[in-house]
Amino acid sequence: MLKGRIMKGIGGFYYIDTENGLYECKARGIFRKDKVTPLVGDDVEIQVLDEESKKGVIEKIFDRKSELIRPSIANVDTAVIVFAAKDPDPSFSLLDRFIVLAEKENLDIIICINKVDADEGKAFEQVKEIYEKCGYPIIAISTLTGEGLGELREAIEGRTVVFSGPSGVGKSSILNSIDKNLQLKTGDISKKLGRGKHTTRHAELLRLDEHTTVADTPGFSSLTVNHIAERELKEYFIEFTKYEEECRFFTDCIHESEPGCAVKDAVENGEISQIRYESYIQLINEIRDSNRRYK
Repeated sequence: MLKGRIMKGIGGFYYIDTENGLYECKARGIFRKDKVTPLVGDDVEIQVLDEESKKGVIEKIFDRKSELIRPSIANVDTAVIVFAAKDPDPSFSLLDRFIVLAEKENLDIIICINKVDADEGKAFEQVKEIYEKCGYPIIAISTLTGEGLGELREAIEGRTVVFSGPSGVGKSSILNSIDKNLQLKTGDISKKLGRGKHTTRHAELLRLDEHTTVADTPGFSSLTVNHIAERELKEYFIEFTKYEEECRFFTDCIHESEPGCAVKDAVENGEISQIRYESYIQLINEIRDSNRRYK
């Protein structure tokens, strides 16, 4: 048996990086029976069927330390959430959704705002003000001018990182700028739809150096968090934590309509962003609606 890591998966074939090179493998039928799907990033054990052609079969998937649903990827420790300052304009709702998914998996989070060279309206400044106050590091970059690319490369050194965000924000361009050898396909913004064209079709792990691995992932235009329990959601809005113990109904307060809620007071006083709080309420209502539909 040989241990390795799934770097890419296409059409039921998985490409496993091992000490003996890259193997093309299929998964044993037992995984389908157990409703387990191998994911990019999985640590696996394979049986080599043909050494000359580097063919094998996945025999075992080791326990995952993290698992993202969208993008579907396992065992990353850092999420670089990429949004553009312009073309497409940043969506706070979409940003908050991905933050929730990354927080749920206990990932380190870096918010990366691309295209700041075109940011005449200073959209970046609003993002920076809101999310730095929550405690998230913000890196402003431009693949045209090179601004911030060195800072971003330094921030991901030695980590396994997923680059994720909407289509058209420049994820592949950023990775190409960080490492000229990658040569990932990039696309333009669709003039008709006002959003990016999907140039990355599947998640794939790429090695920048011996200690740093990055994943380029397909863009998205929507994200759901319906698998998260209603009372669990507040845990992933980390700026609430500071105030929760002051709520009158501390353990039961979900910071919506309860009297004596310190989180709502903090929103009214400007200590917590109104935009973030509105995202939280929107997500709570979506989770409830989903629960009602599937009861």
